[in-house]
Amino acid sequence: MTQDLEALLQAASRHDGQAVATLLQQHLPALRAFVRLKAGPTLLAKESCSDLAQSVCRDVLENADRFRFGGEAEFRKWLFTTAMRKIADRAEHWRADKRNPGRERAGLDEEEAQGLAGIWSPSGQAAAREELQRVESAFGKLAPEKQEVILMARLMGLTHTQIAQELGKTEVAVRSILSRALAELSAFL
Repeated sequence: MTQDLEALLQAASRHDGQAVATLLQQHLPALRAFVRLKAGPTLLAKESCSDLAQSVCRDVLENADRFRFGGEAEFRKWLFTTAMRKIADRAEHWRADKRNPGRERAGLDEEEAQGLAGIWSPSGQAAAREELQRVESAFGKLAPEKQEVILMARLMGLTHTQIAQELGKTEVAVRSILSRALAELSAFL
């Protein structure tokens, strides 16, 4: 861990809102990918990935006083745990009978589309959307345990040891699950 990152994490643990905001900015791409994959198509038909990620960031900033220094892994764990709670809360909200199904939407949200517009032509944007849908579809075909291990290893940045502790498995089992999951994902793609 670099000295800058360690200083930033320690400042965040002292409830420095700017330090927390900087950490959020650094982790935003992984957070958005995590939210997009964990929220699933039903929730994403009702709320944009950007709105969900923004809501997670707002919750983290509002509760910065709860973060205790434990390094980058602890910050990521806190961030992604907050994201999981937000996804569960929003999914429960939309499962209520009185919600309007006419508000459903599909595809990329406005912010994501604008991000693509800056770097790709319209045909490139369409190809990127198709590729994203292919990846999401393939990811959705994996068993939940394999999805979880991929998310923990690739997006949350947890080590095999940390994943093993989190899931109550051996490190060898985690390595095996991750290897099989990535091979299966590759085959689906």
